[in-house]
Amino acid sequence: MECMNPDAHTLWKAPQWAFAILLALLGMLGPFSIDTYLPAFGGIAQSLGASPVQMQQTLSAYLFGFAFMALFHGAISDSFGRRPVILWGLASFTVASVGCAMADNIGQLIFFRAMQGLSTGAGIVVSRAIIRDMFAPSQAQKVMSQVTIFFGVAPAIAPIVGGWMLVHVSWHGIFWFLAGVGVSLWLAIFRLLPETLHTTQRQSFHVKNLLAGYWQLGSDPRFLLLALASGIPFNGMFLYVLSAPVFLGEHLGLLPQQFFWFFILTIGGIMGGAMVSGRVAGTQTPQQQIRNGFVVMLVIGVVNLVANLLFKADVVWAMFPICVFAFGWAMMVPVVTLLVLDLHPERRGMASSLQMFVGSTANGVVAGVISPLIMHSTVALASASLLMMGVGLLSWVYIRRRWPEIGRSVVHH
Repeated sequence: MECMNPDAHTLWKAPQWAFAILLALLGMLGPFSIDTYLPAFGGIAQSLGASPVQMQQTLSAYLFGFAFMALFHGAISDSFGRRPVILWGLASFTVASVGCAMADNIGQLIFFRAMQGLSTGAGIVVSRAIIRDMFAPSQAQKVMSQVTIFFGVAPAIAPIVGGWMLVHVSWHGIFWFLAGVGVSLWLAIFRLLPETLHTTQRQSFHVKNLLAGYWQLGSDPRFLLLALASGIPFNGMFLYVLSAPVFLGEHLGLLPQQFFWFFILTIGGIMGGAMVSGRVAGTQTPQQQIRNGFVVMLVIGVVNLVANLLFKADVVWAMFPICVFAFGWAMMVPVVTLLVLDLHPERRGMASSLQMFVGSTANGVVAGVISPLIMHSTVALASASLLMMGVGLLSWVYIRRRWPEIGRSVVHH
């Protein structure tokens, strides 16, 4: 079932890469909201008299708000269109960022961080559905890969921007900066992004229809397993990002202003993997691409664990396995995402919502529970990373056994 917008070719006249950049900017808002203030953790804690646990809650509140609302952004966009959901999301994000900047106690900061989380997902979730509204499968994979490349830049730039702001302005400046990003994006989307959901493809917005949709997707084992296959391995890498202050500072002895080396390596991995994915779109079957991605992650995951068991983690080598892991993940994730979106094409926004919900709930658990438990041991970090990749790998292997037709054929235009 094709289910593209029949007028897609007339909606966007500018080059395809410009479209990818616009959608990637929407996707970058999420990582920016997380990673920009990480370098300021200590400064904010001092300024607001907050404990490390309370600071961790500013992160968890954001991630759980993000996961919860991710359930609804896409579904609402299936009914009311893509544009209004993104514009309302960006407006709420901007208000929440101003709230964070003006917070004068930790309770207020946690509240506005949760509000940021509730609104940020609109752009990320809906932009995936937009890609499939506009492009046929192999073209969509190329655009998804381009978005992943630009999206990959955000977590590398964000801590650098955050660190610079902290030193030269204050931690409040970080959130004023995010508010500025929100306003700029709102104006860009308002002026440039067309409505991509065709009126004939809209879902009626009433509770019964929504619940039927959630049930249809949530009770489809193929959908859940594909969501696990892409969402859980991501945490094998995200775990290190969340544990960065301890992993880089305590284990590897880097100063906060040197952290960006780790982010640059990881992002280099993501961008490289996404470029490979875009190159092979339409030449390899989705199954082959996903298998290759998992092989890379499995091999490097084992190497990382063995190295940490045998040697004390050292800055010379300890960051490279995470870079290679990120490469493997980015090779397969554009393909898995498209397989998810095409299981039930008439509910593409909802599918994107639910996939994001599975992934971000996992991210929240990793941030709030797993990372604080194991960040003080490099062996525990390497083991947990390998285990999370294993969950995704088992999900994929089961799909291959049970539904061998999924992702078997090369998708052309």
